[in-house]
Amino acid sequence: MTTTEPMTPREFEEADGVEDWRVLGEGACIYFPTATFAESAGLVQAFAEIAGVEDRAPQIDVRAGGVTIKLLTITNDYAGMTTGDLDVARQISAVARNLGLDADPSAVQSFLVIPGAPDISEVTPFWRAFLGYEPRADSPDEDLVDPRDRGPSFWFESMEEPRPGGLGAIHVAVWVPYDEAEARVAAALAAGGRMVRDEFAPAWWTLADAAGNEADIATTRGRD
Repeated sequence: MTTTEPMTPREFEEADGVEDWRVLGEGACIYFPTATFAESAGLVQAFAEIAGVEDRAPQIDVRAGGVTIKLLTITNDYAGMTTGDLDVARQISAVARNLGLDADPSAVQSFLVIPGAPDISEVTPFWRAFLGYEPRADSPDEDLVDPRDRGPSFWFESMEEPRPGGLGAIHVAVWVPYDEAEARVAAALAAGGRMVRDEFAPAWWTLADAAGNEADIATTRGRD
């Protein structure tokens, strides 16, 4: 296999050496709790010395309480995991272990906003201008992303049944590890939510709050 061969989320998660990584909608993620900001910065410095890490361009969030790393390959016709990402992920895990740090797989998640419209081509220009976002390389007609990878992605979907007057609607989604999803669903229901639909589970469950605002709890399982 070459270092850029595509992998499914399940193939990535089931590979040796990445047991603490979880693939979400925005790539493979791992979180290392730390005691101080200095410890977080030292961990990132150690990552910077990994051979080939520049080629994979990991996204790293550094806080006093921990470090989150995301790996994702995006080209003009593909967005997902590759064997190159797997190699770097293994090295990142090994570096952290050598420094005595353990990952917490339950702490990773990503957030997504999903505007719906009868014709998404009519609304995406507005959101691109409003947000200062740019089209995602592999799906420029459907998705907008923050060029600095700070804000949540916007994934647009066509509505089969528009609201009265031909209007659209927005709902949100949170991507969680597959092994955390059912507990998150149960917690949301216990907090006053209701199930709207679950026929697409485990890819996603759609819930609503008491006012009818909808939200998805999503995983990569079943999307290969």
